[in-house]
Amino acid sequence: MKISLLFALVVSLFACTQTPSYKVNVKLAAAEGKAYLSQRIKGEWVKRDSAELKAGECQFKGVVKNPDICYLSVGSRKDKLPFFMENSVLSISGSLDSLTKAKVTGSAVHDEFRVLQDNLDKMDKQASAFFDKSKETEKAGQKAKADSLMALSNQVITSIDDQQKDFIKAHPASWISPYLLSRVSYDMESDVLEGFLKGMDAKLDSLPLMVTLKERANKLKTVSVGQITPDFTMNDVNGNPIKLSDIYTKNDYTLIDFWASWCGDCRGENPNVVATFNKYKSKGFGVLGVSLDSDKANWLKAIADDQLTWPHVSDLQKWKNEAAALYSVNSIPSNLLVDKTGKIIARNIRQAKLRDTMAGLLP
Repeated sequence: MKISLLFALVVSLFACTQTPSYKVNVKLAAAEGKAYLSQRIKGEWVKRDSAELKAGECQFKGVVKNPDICYLSVGSRKDKLPFFMENSVLSISGSLDSLTKAKVTGSAVHDEFRVLQDNLDKMDKQASAFFDKSKETEKAGQKAKADSLMALSNQVITSIDDQQKDFIKAHPASWISPYLLSRVSYDMESDVLEGFLKGMDAKLDSLPLMVTLKERANKLKTVSVGQITPDFTMNDVNGNPIKLSDIYTKNDYTLIDFWASWCGDCRGENPNVVATFNKYKSKGFGVLGVSLDSDKANWLKAIADDQLTWPHVSDLQKWKNEAAALYSVNSIPSNLLVDKTGKIIARNIRQAKLRDTMAGLLP
């Protein structure tokens, strides 16, 4: 009897002191090779674990300090499935050909995320439908109707961002709020981003995304309106070094325009920049294009095709572009308007806002 009671006590103590851990059971039809668990840390993909798929199945085991966003990928394929990891038994099932649609179960945090994301996905489909219909209507020569449909598409896209912002404000202690903030903070100024961060629960502070977001907020302060723009030198299309300050001191106002040939939104905005430049260049308005391209031929072709007749620079490092890093640019199109002293007058002014700003400054 004494031995049995002692054994029961030992088992009970062992169970109480076991460290919580996770198991992720993966089952993907037609999947072979290695599967990877990764995280996005400071703009870089960091692999945290790998497992060999056998008949489409594998398992990951480990421990996480807190629930956090992870990504499942297979081999060298670019598509990744985002899901929330926590110390529990999770299952991921689906097909390799549609990895991003795989089903994730076993995580209460991911269930919370899925409810929100399902609604956002429906809205995204609605926005895409309006967009496609707008393009079809434009081709049919019905410009007014096409513009109206495009406005509806933009309204839905804005609503998608607003819903995520509303969730963050309503759930400051949710483990998914930092991930949502990372998705909607691309165009935020430092004070706005800082406001969101200050409103979030302190328990989230150790998450890699929170650390990255706080660093971004601090960096954005150095390139906020009223600051002197950081100077940089980069090669132009002919390989000659161009210094930013040599450009803006020659103009009353200069637009530093971050773009790329592969960026559809950038190419869509280019005609507006061209029209504004042509209208105000004789009055002291200049543009410096900073490309996040990696292929020089594509970069040069886009400059010619879009008739971008101002100076251009690039280090052909895509998202690792040194100027983009200096200005904390992590989405394009992005721009800053500076005066001839290098003082930042405005940020991310596009479409009518760019035209109206220049009309006020150079009437």
